Amino acid sequence: MQQPYNVGDIVYIFYRNPHIQDVANIQEAAVVYHPEQPEELAVFLFETYYPITQDMLIFSSEMAAEQAYHQYFH
Repeated sequence: MQQPYNVGDIVYIFYRNPHIQDVANIQEAAVVYHPEQPEELAVFLFETYYPITQDMLIFSSEMAAEQAYHQYFH
């Protein structure tokens, strides 16, 4: 669900546990400028910057993220 984002937006993404690949959760993240590439946006989650890509599912509301989560994982 891609759309233009602005620095400071709060978004919701699916985050897979790196230790248990079949576990995914909805996490709140902030849209920020990427510190190594200031012209690009990233999501900041768990002290890490993730570049925003077309492969990333990003939701503007927690409700939309929860609906998609139930569709994909249940």
